Amino acid sequence: MNIKPIELVATPRAPHFVGDGFRVHNFIPSGFRLDMERMDPFILMDYNSKFYFPPSPEPRGVGVHPHRGFETVTIAYKGRIAHHDSAGNSGVIQEGGVQWMTAGSGILHKEYHDKEFSAAGGDFQMVQLWVNLPQKHKMTTPKYQGLDSSDIKNYELHDNLGVVEVISGEYKGVKGAASTFSEVHLLNTKLLEGGQTDFSFPAHFNTALLVLEGQIKVNSEELVPTNHFVLFENKGEQFTIEAISDAVVLVLSGAPINEPIAAQGPFVMNTKAELMQAIHDFNSGKFGYLES
Repeated sequence: MNIKPIELVATPRAPHFVGDGFRVHNFIPSGFRLDMERMDPFILMDYNSKFYFPPSPEPRGVGVHPHRGFETVTIAYKGRIAHHDSAGNSGVIQEGGVQWMTAGSGILHKEYHDKEFSAAGGDFQMVQLWVNLPQKHKMTTPKYQGLDSSDIKNYELHDNLGVVEVISGEYKGVKGAASTFSEVHLLNTKLLEGGQTDFSFPAHFNTALLVLEGQIKVNSEELVPTNHFVLFENKGEQFTIEAISDAVVLVLSGAPINEPIAAQGPFVMNTKAELMQAIHDFNSGKFGYLES
């Protein structure tokens, strides 16, 4: 087997709040050598580890903010997330669901806890990824792909000890539900204790995993606990994971876009001039209007 070795195991950084509804550990970009260029096309990962929010009459969340030049991928593990945008789209991401938003040429957006979840309170757990867009697609028309858990195809492990949910890309012949602008594999892997499976991606793909529940062993040797992030070297193609206890693991692997990255806040472009244009367009109202 052409093993893909581990480059580093990152512990969760101290959490911070995004708005008042998302208590996140930031893994990308961060001081673990996980900068945007190293993780291309994954340019941000915020992880809201399992956290109890008490009941609230007013939904917690993030107010109106712009995006341009990339996609946001929000995966709900616990709790429910409501959203609105300046194109008139709205909805609720249910537990087990995914929202894949292509910001493209520019959109205003807000996201917050669903009203019913807020009123009752409960455990909240989610991942948000930012996936870069190639230069030729950065100004594409904004769009949404809303995926309920029933939309996501599964690969059942032969021993009935686990399942791989294919959000995007492909796993052992099962194709993902989401369409992408570059090759991006997002695989939600759920293993019972003792369950194990293998993955294979091209050596040059940037590949990592996040342990959301339980403890796993990678490549039959490295123990990785809950809430830790594993980055693989750009060598070899295959790796294995085994659940030491019941586990949920998000596996991500993508083909590097290998284009210049110019980023400032919610805008990710290729040049400083394009960044300045994005800021000008936002201030000029070209992203539309969304009530706060």
